Amino acid sequence: MPLIILTGYPTSGKTHRAKQLQTYLQSRISSLPTTSPSSSLRVHLISDHTLSIPRSVYNLETKSQHERSNNASEKDARATIYAAVKRVLSTKDVVILDGANYIKGWRYQLYCESKAVRTPHCVVHVGTPVEKAREVNDERLTGRTALAGENSGEGESREEEQPYESECWENLVYRYEEPNAMARWDAPLFTVLWEDEMPPCEAIWEALVGPDAEGGKKAVRPNQATVLKAPSSEDYLYELDKSTQAILNKILEWAKDHPGEGGGEVAVGDGADEELVVELPANSVGLPALQRLRRQFISLNRQNAVPVKRIRESFVGYLNDSFEAA
Repeated sequence: MPLIILTGYPTSGKTHRAKQLQTYLQSRISSLPTTSPSSSLRVHLISDHTLSIPRSVYNLETKSQHERSNNASEKDARATIYAAVKRVLSTKDVVILDGANYIKGWRYQLYCESKAVRTPHCVVHVGTPVEKAREVNDERLTGRTALAGENSGEGESREEEQPYESECWENLVYRYEEPNAMARWDAPLFTVLWEDEMPPCEAIWEALVGPDAEGGKKAVRPNQATVLKAPSSEDYLYELDKSTQAILNKILEWAKDHPGEGGGEVAVGDGADEELVVELPANSVGLPALQRLRRQFISLNRQNAVPVKRIRESFVGYLNDSFEAA
């Protein structure tokens, strides 16, 4: 059943809200009649803390130059979280993912995973003002210093109550990409404010389970970007190869005119699809990486294909999503 993705600034109260949601869902499910298909749902709370991922993985100041340039420790942490979500996400499980989840490409990846198993999802934005979240972190830093001064291990706070180093906290806030209700991977979107006593639990339940709790689960269509229609002609593979290579050629032409540059938008449209644009990542992308993405796209769509007229659009979307998630 549902995947609930929490997002918000560091030390904004996400873990507290996640536990409130967990308690509500467990109580709501246990109150359902045994004849309800939803009465056997299991609730899982997944976070850095439950997976023993320390907050130091986000502190790039302590990493080597290679780790800083590639965000290696963060990527490893996300891989661990993704594996944990994928392991339990199913039509019989509710997964609450507690974390900053501050990269929109990462939220898109989780959205695709929920669609792959045909289960609904939502995003819960913990909308604590940045000044309040900073105040909480500063108080924790002060408390940690005081505890260290006492030279005692007694009463040490739990990992989820530990502060971020100031520079790390500011960096995470700077990089935070707020959810947008207009984006399909951030919808439905619910916001809970610092002053709110509880998250909008009832609204979340209605959106993800609703009256279907009494008679069955909501029907969710698989993500059309990954589950695609069968080829429409014998020339499909030729068109797939030609169209994707044409887009790579335009990117390579742009790279020749902008040597060593990262970022930028490359117009790759042709004819009816002149508005197609590839948004390159901040770090420059070389030919091997582009070729690897092209091979992956062709492999995904060799058997279950998009309509020929949508190949270019789908490949551009695949590239943009891959660059965002990197």
